[in-house]
Amino acid sequence: MAAATIRPQTSIHECKPVHRIRRGGMPGFIGVAGFSLIELMIVVAIVAVLAGIGYPSYLSYVQRGNRAAAQQVMLDIASRQQQYLLDARSYTTILGTSAGLNIAQQGWDCTTDNAKCSNIYYTITSTGWVSPTDSPPPTYTITATAKGSQLSDGNLTLTDTGTKTPTAKW
Repeated sequence: MAAATIRPQTSIHECKPVHRIRRGGMPGFIGVAGFSLIELMIVVAIVAVLAGIGYPSYLSYVQRGNRAAAQQVMLDIASRQQQYLLDARSYTTILGTSAGLNIAQQGWDCTTDNAKCSNIYYTITSTGWVSPTDSPPPTYTITATAKGSQLSDGNLTLTDTGTKTPTAKW
């Protein structure tokens, strides 16, 4: 006796399309599985909750990164002020030219106005008291003034004695 071949049935549960003729003689797929509107809305709601939690953290991270860039420029200015003091026996307020500290940092404009370095988040200035020969030692204060989206972070200062304010931001 010959063995009968059994052809497997395709059903909706197997998520395979079944070719049938619809009413009106139009061929089409029947039994194709997909996502319902409710399932799609649940996924959208979950993504919205995750974005609502993650976006403020991302903004805080960007703000800390901008602050670190300003601190790096401020420390570079402080280092060059000490070198300038050894050469000229005074500090300078000129940051951007060879007559001053000749600061050139990527992303910072120190040449348009020689008294300051700026980018879209901070403006850094160096103010100081340049002493004559018979006066107390010279001093300087480097101030990074926040602007734009960085305003809520506040300003940073660094003095010739190494005092950094606000201390929580350093």
